[in-house]
Amino acid sequence: MSDVQVIIFTEYPGQAPQVVEDQVTYPLTTAMLGVPFAKVVRGYSFFGLSFVYVIFDDGTDMYWARSRVLEYLNFVSSRMPPGVTPTLGPDATGVGWVYEYTIEDTTGKLDLADLRSIQDWYLRYELTSVPGVSEIAGIGGFVKQYQVNLDPNKLAASDLAVGDVVQAIKASNNDVEGRLLEFAGREYMVRGRGYLTSADDIAEIALGADARGTPIRVADVAEVRLGPDIRRGVAELDGRGEVVGGIVIVRYGENALAVIDRVKEKLREVEDALPPGVAVVPTYDRSWLIEESIGTLTRTLIEEAVVVSLVIIIFLFHFRSALIPIVTLPIAVVAAFIPMYHLGVSSNIMSLGGIALAIGVLVDASIVMVENAYRHVSESTGAYEDQPRVILAAAKQVGRPIFFSLAIIIVSFVPVFLLEAQEGRMFRPLAFTKTFAMVFASVLSITLVPVLMTVFIRGRRLTPESANPIARFFMWAYAPMLRLVLRWRWLALAVNFAVVPLTVPLLFTIGSEFMPPLYEGSMLYMPTAPPGLSVGEATRLLQVQDKLLRQFPEVERVFGTVGRATTSTDNTPMGMVNTIVTLKPKDEWRAGLTAEDLQSEMDAALQFPGFPNVWTQP
Repeated sequence: MSDVQVIIFTEYPGQAPQVVEDQVTYPLTTAMLGVPFAKVVRGYSFFGLSFVYVIFDDGTDMYWARSRVLEYLNFVSSRMPPGVTPTLGPDATGVGWVYEYTIEDTTGKLDLADLRSIQDWYLRYELTSVPGVSEIAGIGGFVKQYQVNLDPNKLAASDLAVGDVVQAIKASNNDVEGRLLEFAGREYMVRGRGYLTSADDIAEIALGADARGTPIRVADVAEVRLGPDIRRGVAELDGRGEVVGGIVIVRYGENALAVIDRVKEKLREVEDALPPGVAVVPTYDRSWLIEESIGTLTRTLIEEAVVVSLVIIIFLFHFRSALIPIVTLPIAVVAAFIPMYHLGVSSNIMSLGGIALAIGVLVDASIVMVENAYRHVSESTGAYEDQPRVILAAAKQVGRPIFFSLAIIIVSFVPVFLLEAQEGRMFRPLAFTKTFAMVFASVLSITLVPVLMTVFIRGRRLTPESANPIARFFMWAYAPMLRLVLRWRWLALAVNFAVVPLTVPLLFTIGSEFMPPLYEGSMLYMPTAPPGLSVGEATRLLQVQDKLLRQFPEVERVFGTVGRATTSTDNTPMGMVNTIVTLKPKDEWRAGLTAEDLQSEMDAALQFPGFPNVWTQP
């Protein structure tokens, strides 16, 4: 669904959005306008952050696009402010957020900073090694940092500036190279070890000397301690308080279901290495939607086979005839996956939906062929040995109309292949799979079906349709209607054509949307506060909202975030809430409650001034 895009992410710490725009985003955006096959370049500037999205034409290879952007990035890097280095984002998009989790400590011994360290320095590396994973992003908790809080009065008394302290700390955090010395047949490596490993090391750094020659240390002019970095993202679970979360971002073009399965397997491997009482709790899993889609297709196949079998048995009174569509239907569906594999069409909601749509047409051809052959055989007065000849004659009679009727339906989908951009990426898989299934059904209807009919539609005492009471009843009910419309044929045509103009006003009243709501077993609640909301107030409101959502009996889990995760695929500003509401199975809901009714109840309960409610799917 997503465009071929390359993200350029740049950090410019402490700078206002306007400064970031003028000195970083604008130079990068203008430089990327010349990248080959780039159709759109978008730039976004935030406090200390710059995002530039280069969108390419459909069909452009992702890694070719990244190499071209990298070439232009090398050219423009010299125009950046000192110390600012633009970097390429992961080979993924925001659509690739396929799995999310939280890290919980049941013992109460670890704080949010400790849990964030587990996420950043252990889980992130383990999960990044999973094939198909582009990036592991973290959100929530506290990122540890050494903080040097200067005392201006002491600095002035020591005749030092802030820059002096910064330069001294930078210069002291370094190993000094030495040489090799040889003693008694062994060689020794000599080096000066100067890397800082604790707050005390920083406090002991010498900044200079006073008039009496006494060294002036960092501890003499500042307080050194461990503290949290500035937070631009917060995570919360079930209204119980802040948590640390992780996001698995799948690589562009990868099989999401296979990647999720590998991530789950890796989590099972590493859980024994986590500290006692620490657990990884999933909060969003897209594999449920994928597996549900596959289950829907399987269920549709079974239901179609049962319905077709019942129709044939009821109207023909012949069980073996029902085996013909039961055999050909799965073959046509399975065969459709062969060109899907070679053309790179993945098994997604739209492609599986195309197969599900084609099933109804596939069985029609078999039913017509079987009914016509059975009628000819049952009404034939020839010998038993002549039945294959009668079946083949019946197949020739309807084989050509059936083949071309299916071909016409296939041709009617040609305009769908001409769709471009997001519309094409969405609907082309549906058109492909429906076409593949119908092509194989067309071929099977004139090859395999006649052969199966010579095997299954055999018998010395086949019951003709005229002796079937159900068939006689429907023919009795239909014959007078048919005679009536044939007698008043012009009136019948006029009435049918008059219905067409009556539908025109309906086109202006039914509304329109790009894609209908899709039930994924979860909801995404996305209110946005006015600019300027502080992290503390955003966290408080997030917890209140999650607590209200968790009170609904249909809700299993509520995972809310505000602000952005540590990934360039997320440019969410502070004040924008992303809350995933995981729902229980529908058989555990209140009787008669629909997803729309539940959403309306939630919307009514979440009325906060300045927070317009927005509901969508994850």
